[in-house]
Amino acid sequence: MKIMSGNSNLPLARAIAGYLELPLTDAAVRRFADEEIFVEIHENVRGEDVFVVQPTSYPVNDNLMELLICIDALRRASAKRITAVIPYFGYARQDRKPGPRTPISAKLVANLLTEAGADRVLSVDLHAGQIQGFFDIPTDNLFAAPVMAADIQARYGDQSLMVVSPDVGGVVRARALAKRLDNAPLAIVDKRRDKPGQSEVMNIIGDVKGRACILIDDIIDSGGTLCNAAQALMDEGATSVTAYITHGVLSGAAVSRVTNSALKELVITDSIQATEAAQQSDKIRILTIAPLIGEAIRRIADESSVSSLFD
Repeated sequence: MKIMSGNSNLPLARAIAGYLELPLTDAAVRRFADEEIFVEIHENVRGEDVFVVQPTSYPVNDNLMELLICIDALRRASAKRITAVIPYFGYARQDRKPGPRTPISAKLVANLLTEAGADRVLSVDLHAGQIQGFFDIPTDNLFAAPVMAADIQARYGDQSLMVVSPDVGGVVRARALAKRLDNAPLAIVDKRRDKPGQSEVMNIIGDVKGRACILIDDIIDSGGTLCNAAQALMDEGATSVTAYITHGVLSGAAVSRVTNSALKELVITDSIQATEAAQQSDKIRILTIAPLIGEAIRRIADESSVSSLFD
């Protein structure tokens, strides 16, 4: 098999290749003067099982086009099977029609990947599990929960833990983490969102007094919801609030918002390459999921079970 990468998150691609003890495929992904993307593969991939690592994070459209063009180049170079490894799946939040005359952009992206020539998709913590059904090709959705649970046990295992979902929609994810933490109790933040990017915390469902709270979610974007939830938990008597988030989008003033919040720590994975501001913040820590993705890639290539990774 071969591992290829676009420009979106080269450090993660190198870490995955290092785990698999393989070199990255020699390829050039560059731009013309007008920002048009050009891909050239400098080694033979005919008959190979190729995995293209490319999160579609900011700038989302550029990184998505890079991925599509990489897939097309591999298809035309006669690769045997092409797997799009998308640790962060952009447009995943547009998975339904929230109102009349609105798109379902996640389905559109799924169609584009399939038409470009992808034979399989590998992602991590899709915003909604049903996105797997948008594809007519095999799709594996990995979970960062085992990596997070191990880190939580190592750092907070001696404390009285409470797993908290920042909204009702994330209860399934929070419950799965709580189960890994010796069936830790669960609380829910009940909030009302007036418009996109803004939220108002209403109340806490569950008794968090005297407990170290672990907020769990798949995406942190502006950080407003998370910071409001952390303050509400502290107001209810929590001893500390730590957030574990898979995808650190952290757009706009999110890093400064987190730094000045009631959060003890924000832990994100390297599914998206962290900005310099995030790397320098003393409240943000990064967990790597390269071994998790690398092992999934190995199992796909060997035609063995991927789901047993999470047993």
